[in-house]
Amino acid sequence: MAKKAKMIIDKEYRVAEVDKRIYGSFIEHLGRAVYDGLYQPGNPLSDEDGFRKDVICLVKEIDVPIIRYPGGNFVSSFVWEDSVGPVDERPARLELAWRSLEKNEIGVNEFAKWTEKVNSEMMMAVNLGTRGIADACNLLEYCNHPGGTKYSDMRIAHGVKDPHNIKVWCLGNEMDGTWQLGHKTMDEYGRLAEETARAMKLIDPSIELVSCGSSNLEMPTFPKWESKTLECTYDLVDYVSLHQYYGNEADDTADFLAKSDDMDEFIRSVIATCDYVKAKKRGKKNINLSFDEWNVWFHSRAEEVDTMKNRPWQVAPSILEDVYTFEDALLVGLMLITLLKHADRVKMACLAQLVNVIAPIMTDKDGGAAWKQTIFYPFMHTSQYGRGVVLRPVLDTPVHDTACHEQVTDIESVTVWNEEKEEMTIFAVNRNLDEDIELETDIRGLEGYRILEHIVLENDNMKIVNSAGNERVAPKKASQSKMDGGIITSILHKTSWNVIRLGK
Repeated sequence: MAKKAKMIIDKEYRVAEVDKRIYGSFIEHLGRAVYDGLYQPGNPLSDEDGFRKDVICLVKEIDVPIIRYPGGNFVSSFVWEDSVGPVDERPARLELAWRSLEKNEIGVNEFAKWTEKVNSEMMMAVNLGTRGIADACNLLEYCNHPGGTKYSDMRIAHGVKDPHNIKVWCLGNEMDGTWQLGHKTMDEYGRLAEETARAMKLIDPSIELVSCGSSNLEMPTFPKWESKTLECTYDLVDYVSLHQYYGNEADDTADFLAKSDDMDEFIRSVIATCDYVKAKKRGKKNINLSFDEWNVWFHSRAEEVDTMKNRPWQVAPSILEDVYTFEDALLVGLMLITLLKHADRVKMACLAQLVNVIAPIMTDKDGGAAWKQTIFYPFMHTSQYGRGVVLRPVLDTPVHDTACHEQVTDIESVTVWNEEKEEMTIFAVNRNLDEDIELETDIRGLEGYRILEHIVLENDNMKIVNSAGNERVAPKKASQSKMDGGIITSILHKTSWNVIRLGK
């Protein structure tokens, strides 16, 4: 007999409206993300601008509303002026973050054009590592000022008459990390970010600013970094960033699937720190969260280190090309559920990254077609069906312990209600490795709804992967949910991602 869990969903149990930017992503000048990824001139699959049409179609399929650019660690030595103007006059540079050769064929204006092609917007990061206030202001003027000034007229001379009107700007990247070029102490960064933010707001008061949070939960200065830096930037910024990647280095699937609980704790700790600063400053606004780097990342680390150390200064080397397993897709689904549960404070998030580099979309090195990794599907489902109001479920589920986690829920779930479309979607993961679970969901407070479909992503092999022309992990429709009198009974198979769609 299957284990049982119970859940109550009611439209009065609201968390918040989902900010669509929670389904953002990230493109860094790193590896084959840009060159051979989204840009490959001469390929029959590319358009007149050299952008791959198959990649554009896949990005549109997952509907990414905002994309962080140009880094990442790359931004801390980025000389933005080298990336604009006539392409044949742009210099090649030694890119120090990833020890590659940056040829600057794609820059600010080209990337802005690409984001338009995929129906997205740019989230721009400024270099507060090797550069500073003046350069950030000059880039903002170049991108957002209509004309009549040095840098706005430079943009117009480069063939871009209308400003890009980029609304979200990141004040550096992972500035607490010793790996970051020009990394700062919390006092140094807080002061620099405050003064940069003040100057940028004078140029364009409409922009939203993201202050650098800790590079990950394990940083020794977390959460003091957030507390100290936000005391400087509180009045000027709108968000603080969070970054976190997870891996299964111990090859312990049960414990790996419990790591979304760590993500939840990370978010709660940052919210508490933001609210402490708000109270200390006698402030009135909440600092919201931009979880602008998150994913599974561990498969390719040895290759990455070897390439950077022994074969540096390549153009677009094949690094950080994790090939994702089925269990990776489950954790990505769990992390998406965690982000949605905090939709009241997590307003932006960026799956890192988008193409080739720790990404849901891959392209063959020989110019072959693009293909979908296992993690493509949970992201696609939530982006497509997770627009609306998050409803907090009242969930009674069996629990289990793992090597490093206690009281891990067998079922993790969240519901998004789209009142305008009269649709409701339940996202659920059964992270029990051995047993199916019967989930009984009470939706009697939502009259008139019926089951539209139950989509499942499942596989008995936790390590199975997709590859070009061989998609072995893909969603399917299942007859595993039925409804009677406002009670939905669903069979959630062991280690499965489930999307239960309801409508009128």
